[in-house]
Amino acid sequence: MLSIDQSSVIYYNVNMRAVEYELKALCTEGERMRIRKAVLPVAGVGTRVLPASKVIPKEMLPLVDKPTLQYIVEEAVAAGIEEIIFVTSRSKRSIEDHFDVFPELEQVLERKGKKKELEELRHVQTMATYTAVRQAEPKGLGHAIWCARQQVGDEPFVVMLGDDLVAPETPSLPRMMEIHEQYGGSVLSLLPVPPEEIPSYGIAAVQELDPDVLRVTHVVEKPPIEEAPSNLCITGRYILTPDVFEKLGRTPLGRGGEIQVTDAIEMQAQEGRCYGLRFTGERYDTGSPLGLMTTSIAYALKRPDIAPALRDYMRQVLRENREG
Repeated sequence: MLSIDQSSVIYYNVNMRAVEYELKALCTEGERMRIRKAVLPVAGVGTRVLPASKVIPKEMLPLVDKPTLQYIVEEAVAAGIEEIIFVTSRSKRSIEDHFDVFPELEQVLERKGKKKELEELRHVQTMATYTAVRQAEPKGLGHAIWCARQQVGDEPFVVMLGDDLVAPETPSLPRMMEIHEQYGGSVLSLLPVPPEEIPSYGIAAVQELDPDVLRVTHVVEKPPIEEAPSNLCITGRYILTPDVFEKLGRTPLGRGGEIQVTDAIEMQAQEGRCYGLRFTGERYDTGSPLGLMTTSIAYALKRPDIAPALRDYMRQVLRENREG
């Protein structure tokens, strides 16, 4: 027969197992909440596009007739994101202003009967709710994401980098959200790159689960080619679970004296809670002068009001260059 003390110990252990089960269930449920928020780290100084980015944030440089950042916000909204959280710096006030109301400009457009322009202006202002938080000093992408912890709260969220564009015809976020819903955990957009580009990216080692779904087992930031675990790079789209903030909070300074988000993701990968989408769509890098120019041309060629004249001009220039 059990003594009272023994019975109490067994009762306690049984209930502790029940509590642990409930906590795990709640954690899984929390990880798979509908994703409503996107963090856009835009505090960087944009040294690759100087001097253009000295006064104008690189994310505000135009692609045809819209700033680069607006395309990224529109991509997020198209995937169901409701709240955009900008992580900015003191030189990036124009980003907040672009997505804020501008009553004086609205009055001018109304007075001149420019209804199309007025509708576009109001659409930009209302397609999502916007919040901005300052990154006081440049300590890396991981630190920028950590700065948004209070705004994100205890729910999964998207991270979108400001110089990575994904063609709207081949979006990655909807499929990444499906993977998160199915497996839980964080999800990375992964793309194969040539060997010479490997040292410029975070690189992932993976195990294939489905043709486009991967389990991420290891990530490393900008490895030498000979040390890279694969040729799959992280392409600037992440779904992260909120435990990443606790991991970032205890992540020491890494490569380049910065807090690297890949170090926190590596902890998740070691826990078996990180997955990847093998991205096969169209992606543009606007972080360099050549990338900005070619992306602008690519987007202009999708515009029926611009493409015919642009093609004529390009043919003329190419013909003159051949003849010259």
